[in-house]
Amino acid sequence: MTLVTPQDATTAERRPRRTGAIVGWALIGILVLVVAYAASQFAASSPGARGALDPESRSDTGALALAEILRDRGVEVEVARSRAEVRAALDDDATLAMTNPYTLSDDAIADLIAPAARVVFLSTGTHLLGELRIGEPAPGSVSTAAADCAVPEFAEVGTIRPDRLFSPASGVDACFGDDSDAAVLVDDRDGNRRTIVDGTKLFSNAFLAENGNAALGLALLGQSDRLVWYVPSFQDSDVEGTAAPDTLGSLTPGWVTPAILLLLAAGLAVAVARGRRFGPLVAETLPVTVRASETMLGRARLTAKAADAQHAAEALREGTRRRLAVRLGLAVQAGADEVADAAADRLRIPRGTLQALLAGAPPADDAALIALARQLDELETAVEDTARTARSDDG
Repeated sequence: MTLVTPQDATTAERRPRRTGAIVGWALIGILVLVVAYAASQFAASSPGARGALDPESRSDTGALALAEILRDRGVEVEVARSRAEVRAALDDDATLAMTNPYTLSDDAIADLIAPAARVVFLSTGTHLLGELRIGEPAPGSVSTAAADCAVPEFAEVGTIRPDRLFSPASGVDACFGDDSDAAVLVDDRDGNRRTIVDGTKLFSNAFLAENGNAALGLALLGQSDRLVWYVPSFQDSDVEGTAAPDTLGSLTPGWVTPAILLLLAAGLAVAVARGRRFGPLVAETLPVTVRASETMLGRARLTAKAADAQHAAEALREGTRRRLAVRLGLAVQAGADEVADAAADRLRIPRGTLQALLAGAPPADDAALIALARQLDELETAVEDTARTARSDDG
């Protein structure tokens, strides 16, 4: 006869529980891996992670919705991601559309648009406006604007809410504004049509349904049976120094990021499920006034303590962009592309060389952050020196 002690009975009861917990965690791990693999496959095939106004992007900043509307109206939309594809697809009856091609030289832009009878720039910079001799940036703004011009395609568009205005050159039609400040410039002076509009927000998936945005997109891009939509990229650049920099995301397999996110989500779910609260939270209003300088220093110490080089780099770049915009005579809210173009023109260096410095990949460590800060300081010093030299020459 075998005697079973209470301790042995307790151990026997705990063993199945421990085994069940191990099996449960194993099943959760397998499920996470399966979901991560499926997410990586979806991310690899999904066009939603492309750039702004990409006609194959489903993101809020993409333009897939506008491309699908054009296809529904019978327009054949062909996406080209290289100049060779544009040359092969473009003919006399096709419309050429693109965002600001800052990755191309002036000669490359001229060769690209020369064969096209209709060209629509969906965004632009100061340098491109000057190169096309179509106008220049205007500092004003309007809440809503109607076409109010002689271009017949815009008669049924209605009103839009433009984010940026331009001052037209002599002989250029100004639409959606007035003769001095307009959102759309149409140039028919040489028999070919060149149109400029800042549609980064107007034609994006997130805002296309607002006001007359969709109607304006159809009026600009739906006037021919074929549309060749060129997507500029660093890979297609002919300017030295514009190669896309390597980032941590580009050096790791595509499934790594989804797997990490899912593991973090699983850990958070377990923490919430097993966490315990000691009672309801109590809100207390304290009459505290904190000076702005103390807030700035506190945030700086937190960033340094967390070794958050990425946020620090973004703060440095934002400050540099704002200061350079003021020194170069641009609007304070000018984008990185426009500031880089204007600074390159001021310093007489090739276009595209400053894009990665002002809007490139974040630094991976403190050494890279220090190097970035020094480069930004040198850029500001160089621009200030050229401005000081120009003032002394004028005097």
